[in-house]
Amino acid sequence: MSTTETPRIAPALRQLYLVRFGFAVIWAALLFATGSDIGVVSGTLLIVYPLFDVAAAIFDLRTSRGTRPAAGLYVNIGLSLLTAIGLAVAVGSGIPDVLRVWGVWAITAGLVQLVVALGRRGMGGQLPMILSGGISVLAGAGFATQASAGDPSLTNLAGYATLGGIFFLVSALRLGRTAKEA
Repeated sequence: MSTTETPRIAPALRQLYLVRFGFAVIWAALLFATGSDIGVVSGTLLIVYPLFDVAAAIFDLRTSRGTRPAAGLYVNIGLSLLTAIGLAVAVGSGIPDVLRVWGVWAITAGLVQLVVALGRRGMGGQLPMILSGGISVLAGAGFATQASAGDPSLTNLAGYATLGGIFFLVSALRLGRTAKEA
């Protein structure tokens, strides 16, 4: 991404990242409060999260039209849509299947996030996104492993979302500085 695109894109990405932070924290609190088992509320929350990711990626795509990350964002949209469908099926099967679907999504979406953030590293504020993508891959493997544990739980998903939200917040703050400097 060129430095001439930074002033145009950075403020919109900053706004998106702030919204993603707020959503993640609220979502995590709601899942933590309702996620001891899969009920109507927790099941709905599980499906809404990847759908929100789709909406965020579409906003990002429109904002950064013509830049290199577009392919990664399209992949992210596809992965998140497939995940929402997979979770809609998995919530009827139980927590282990939810964790497996979420784990695969965390791994694949983390890899995509890494690629997109690396492509944007010239604009600044992307180190938190790079770290978040890498941690997502590791967390996804952890969720898949936890699915086979004796007493799997959804509460780790709330922690995962909170940490991801914090990375979005840090990146938004850094993008704010980048936009002012540009």
